[in-house]
Amino acid sequence: MIDVVAQMGPAFLGSRLKRLGERMQAGAASVLSDADIPLQPGHMPAMAALRTGPKTVGQLAEASGTSQPGMTRTVSQLKRLGLARDEACDDQRSRMIALTDEGERMARRIAELVWPRVGAAAEEILTLVEGNFLRQLAVIEDALAQASIAERATRARPCTLTLREYSPALAREFHDINAEWIESMFVIEETDRKVLENPQEHILDPGGDILFVEAGGLGIVGTCALQKTGPGAFELTKMGVRESARGLKAGEFLLQHVIDRARALGAEKLYLLTNRKCAAAIHLYEKLGFVHDAGIMDEYAARYERCDVAMLYKGG
Repeated sequence: MIDVVAQMGPAFLGSRLKRLGERMQAGAASVLSDADIPLQPGHMPAMAALRTGPKTVGQLAEASGTSQPGMTRTVSQLKRLGLARDEACDDQRSRMIALTDEGERMARRIAELVWPRVGAAAEEILTLVEGNFLRQLAVIEDALAQASIAERATRARPCTLTLREYSPALAREFHDINAEWIESMFVIEETDRKVLENPQEHILDPGGDILFVEAGGLGIVGTCALQKTGPGAFELTKMGVRESARGLKAGEFLLQHVIDRARALGAEKLYLLTNRKCAAAIHLYEKLGFVHDAGIMDEYAARYERCDVAMLYKGG
């Protein structure tokens, strides 16, 4: 299945972080259960804050970065479990929350058996990440404190399309975008696999090129390659655009730039091989100057089992 949340890039950052948080909290809940502690990960910020002394609900909410109604529910749950209690304070308008003796014992047990184990597990994952991920999270949190997503969205510019050159860092995008559309309609053939898994050897080193289109707010949404197949001959191949870019004309933007790049590379013959199932793509090829050509079919179509359409660029 397509990972829609990951595919949508920055536009789904909130959903992706929520999904990540849910997966991590599910693991933490299992650790709590193994330690025979009748609490959930959502209770942990309040327990950590109350270990330092009594606090109002507002102070607990501020310390954990949650809403007051949410913290009120958490405190009520801790009270029902006998872990928290109200405590008198000088300001009659405020209500202090403190841990009970049982709550103190539970907090010590959590600090000994849960937090170190969960922390060690998280640190193990963080060693796989370049840079200081926790610092990067803090930067995001600070930015949201200054201006929310809603505020930033109101002043965001309309989606812009940008051409990106190939780099090794984009090799995974080249593979995944193409594997996605091929597998949705056909079967990945050995010819596909060689090119997608080693574009440097099969596309770039022989004199071809790979280009990408990036959409503002969505990241890399499309790619296309020029594969040199002979003196002055190039196949326009491995062109794919993600579903998330539908309606942005990313495919037309990319195709025009690839045609221009083919000219710059000295292409005397620019052709492509496809299948009639790809009706929308064929219409785009025709719009930008490709015509159906029996000679191309006879000469090159045997490369792919799925090929039943061959086109040659005549200009437009």
